[in-house]
Amino acid sequence: MAMKKLILLAEDNPDDVLLTQRAFKKSTIANELIVVKDGQETLDYLFAEGKYEGRDTSIMPEVILLDIKMPKIDGLEVLKIIRGDLRTKHLPVVILTTSKEENDIVKSYCLGANSYITKPMDFDQFVEAVRQLGLYWLVLNQKPKTKCSE
Repeated sequence: MAMKKLILLAEDNPDDVLLTQRAFKKSTIANELIVVKDGQETLDYLFAEGKYEGRDTSIMPEVILLDIKMPKIDGLEVLKIIRGDLRTKHLPVVILTTSKEENDIVKSYCLGANSYITKPMDFDQFVEAVRQLGLYWLVLNQKPKTKCSE
C-alpha cells in the first residue's frame, strides 16, 4: 500500500494557514497538511523532538512550505539546519513568504531553498500556484529511494 505524501507547512499566521488549507482543498490536493507554528516546532517535527518525540522519522514530508518570518527560530535558520543534517538535507523546501526583499530571496537560494514564492497574492492566483506546486512536488518530482550517505 502506498503511503500518503505529507506536506509540512511552517506558518505562524493563522490567516495564512487557513488560506493555504482553502487553496489546497480548492486545488483538490488531498495530501495531509501538517501545520507547525514556528521554527522550533518545525525542527521538533522533523527530528522527532519536543511534542513530536517518538514520531516515526522514516515518514518525512514530501515537501516543506517554509515561511521566513517566524517566531523562535526564523525560516532561514531553519533552512540552514535542514540542509546541514543528513536526515533532512535533501527534503524539498519551498519558501512561502510575504517578503519580496532581494536579500531574502538570495539568502534562501544560497542556503538551499528549492523554490521561493511570495504571498499574499490574489486567492485565485494562490490556488493556481498551490495546484502547480502540488502537481510538481507530489506527482512529477522523483526522489531517490535510498538516502545519501554523506
